[in-house]
Amino acid sequence: MNYDYLVIAGYFCLILGIGFTFKKLAAKSTSDYFRGGGRMLWWMVGSTAFMMQFSAWTFTGAAGKAFTDGFAVCLVFFANTFSYFCGWAFFAHRFRQMRVDTPTEAIRRRFGPQNELFFSCALIIFSLINAGIWLNALGVFSSAVFEADINLTIIIIGLAVLFISVLAGAWGVVASDFVQTLVVATVSVACAIVALVKVGGPVELVTNFPTDFVMGPDMNYGLLLVGTFVFFLAKQLITIMNLHDSFRFLNAKDSVNARKAALFAMALMGVGSLIWFIPPWASAILYPDAAAAYPELGNKAADAVYLVFARNAMPVGTVGLLLAGLFAASMSSMDSALNKNSGIFVRSIYQPFLAKRNKEVSDVHLLTLGKVLSFFSGIVVIIMALYFKSLKELSLFDLMMSLSAMIQVPILVPLILGVIVKKTPTWAPWVTVLLGLFVSWFMSNVLTSAVVADWMGLEPFTSREAQDMTLILTISAQVFITGGFFCLTSLLYREKSDPNLQSRQSFFKDLATPVVAGLEQDDYDRQQRQKLGNMIICMGTGIFFMALIPNPIWGRLMFVLCALSILTIGTFLRISAKAQSNNADA
Repeated sequence: MNYDYLVIAGYFCLILGIGFTFKKLAAKSTSDYFRGGGRMLWWMVGSTAFMMQFSAWTFTGAAGKAFTDGFAVCLVFFANTFSYFCGWAFFAHRFRQMRVDTPTEAIRRRFGPQNELFFSCALIIFSLINAGIWLNALGVFSSAVFEADINLTIIIIGLAVLFISVLAGAWGVVASDFVQTLVVATVSVACAIVALVKVGGPVELVTNFPTDFVMGPDMNYGLLLVGTFVFFLAKQLITIMNLHDSFRFLNAKDSVNARKAALFAMALMGVGSLIWFIPPWASAILYPDAAAAYPELGNKAADAVYLVFARNAMPVGTVGLLLAGLFAASMSSMDSALNKNSGIFVRSIYQPFLAKRNKEVSDVHLLTLGKVLSFFSGIVVIIMALYFKSLKELSLFDLMMSLSAMIQVPILVPLILGVIVKKTPTWAPWVTVLLGLFVSWFMSNVLTSAVVADWMGLEPFTSREAQDMTLILTISAQVFITGGFFCLTSLLYREKSDPNLQSRQSFFKDLATPVVAGLEQDDYDRQQRQKLGNMIICMGTGIFFMALIPNPIWGRLMFVLCALSILTIGTFLRISAKAQSNNADA
């Protein structure tokens, strides 16, 4: 009997349950659908912020990188941790204080309607591409698990994600993210403990790693690793704390909860940065030929190393739980993208189009349109994932990093600096993006890593060194040239000719004014705790029954301990909801 299939089936039933449970909360208005009405508690918001940077790519592309290169992959995730610290210190509460329903509405307030339209189109397109990469990563892994056709796998998974996004909007997305965070944490910790036991502990893990654990293979210049980390800090800060990605914190019920959410995401990312990669590091010692297990994946073969570890080292049923975690991570990233894109289109493209023609439509009409757009966006993402599946010459790690550095960063540079630099001409944002895209092309085709090595009189770079140097050159150029250009445009700003003056001044005034939740928030707080508490107890009970699967005693005990930890969280949420209800009645 294949118990993994039962585990996955149970997980999908849980996800469907979340969609129906939170459907009513998302059905009241477009604000509820697109950002939960700005009524969510910090632990829900923090979990969705964390899961957005996680995705199935962490268990596939990043795990494959950890398997081959050792510790170096953690640099990306340490940079994520630093970004969330910056969010707690400066950005998160300010994003909540923008008082908008979608990120592009904030762009309109800061930069004007022309830039709102420009960035709406650019960000929707890029989000669809990004979601396609995430879905492709999950399709690669799941097709290997089931030995099924990868095209069919991508289509089925993509349609499942569509259900949550369309049915329950932001409430369903964020609620599922919290539940999925627990799934990911449970799988990661269990696999990490077993991996450390099998290799003899952390010291043996580092000592017996096939190559230099810190430097990895094909790395002759240690300074490249340092430079990569420094510029990763800049790149991840730009790609996480910007006006576009502010949608994570727009959900929070007030400024305090937005800051707590960033701190919670920082803690999860900091601890997870090490725990996630212990199994692939251990697999490099225990199963050095793991990448050869799936030759049909081409250069992506190493991306299935987590599966090899789970099948060889973990008790029966863990592969299903692991795949549930991968579904969780990928669904979190994809459904957030679909929900966000539908909000951007409705509020920043469709409504302004109607306003120019003096037409008005009801909020019910806009809500229905948002759901329809979420559906069609999902279909586009599935098509994107099927396309990326054909690119076997690129690993998922390289594909993600290249796309992010060359396209994403130029788009987002003005969207992070615009929160700090207050006075810029109306043309500055879109011209900065065009300059940034040119800089990416120039660094990729003219000032290449080979040219730099020749100038410096160095030996030709290895393929890994060339990739790292390209990343350093591209990001440094974006930071200093693209970012510097945007800042310098403030010298050309003329207040008298600024058509967006009042909106911009109002934006920065709101940015500095805390949001305080109203008295009606108490009922929403209680519902969040109660509904999620019920769903988490159901999930914990399901994992508890996994102890019945024929396994060694230690394997059964592992499932019992995982279940008890999850049941404890669910019970605590139920008790706190009941206590809040009693206080309200008193």
